[in-house]
Amino acid sequence: MSNSGRHDHANEYSDGTLFGGHFDESDSYRIRRAHGMSDWLIFYTMEGTGYLRTAAGEKRCKAGQIGLLRSGIPHEYGTVSGCCWNFYWVHFQKLPEIDYLPNEESIVATIPEGNLQSRVQHAFQHILSDSRERSSFWHTLCENSLREVILLAAQQMDQRFDPRIELALRYLSRHMNSVVRIEELAKEVGLSVSRLSHLFKKETGESVLEHLNRLRLRQAALLMSHMGRTATEAALDVGFNNYNHFAALFRQMYGSSPRAYKKEKGMSQSSLT
Repeated sequence: MSNSGRHDHANEYSDGTLFGGHFDESDSYRIRRAHGMSDWLIFYTMEGTGYLRTAAGEKRCKAGQIGLLRSGIPHEYGTVSGCCWNFYWVHFQKLPEIDYLPNEESIVATIPEGNLQSRVQHAFQHILSDSRERSSFWHTLCENSLREVILLAAQQMDQRFDPRIELALRYLSRHMNSVVRIEELAKEVGLSVSRLSHLFKKETGESVLEHLNRLRLRQAALLMSHMGRTATEAALDVGFNNYNHFAALFRQMYGSSPRAYKKEKGMSQSSLT
């Protein structure tokens, strides 16, 4: 029962229907289920703070965080006292991707600001829209959006690097074919240039420039072998304006010139047809 007067929708949909909503609640909002649910419940907080409480303890779900309550677990959730809670929510049946998350009664994962938070918000918006319109393939579309959200949460909980370096790596992948200045990257992740350079090398084992060049060279190789791009075109596509520099780095990484690599891969593709 919700103290805010909202109906407990989960009791209406015991058949496993996927559905969700977007609530903006005061601190009088609370849902308690002494026997848990037959489905799963995922949240994404836009503003304020909610809490997820089970026998294992209480977790807070703040802005930019994804919360998850497992099926069959007695629980209570609601708005933290003195706060508001603006959040998306979706009830759903278990998906295989859930197994990438920790096996805990409730889970909270922090999504970094920027592109990833935008992806999560858009995913929830798509789920709400598709589940209400119920056009062709709506259920599969909703599940695909949920899979993206769950995998992004699992990715953040399985971080291998310092969060600032994770942010730097995402920035480099998104801006790979542009001019990347170390000063702009440092500002983006909230570090000084010297601190970023030191921490990046410590965490990844390579410099920022070495990592960026490796991304570019790998993409160029794929463009030549699978998309029919010439060596010159591939170099420009990935951000190299100096072909000789590109060719020298490519030879170091792949052991052959870009043109020889393209020719070899072209012959390999022909032999398969």
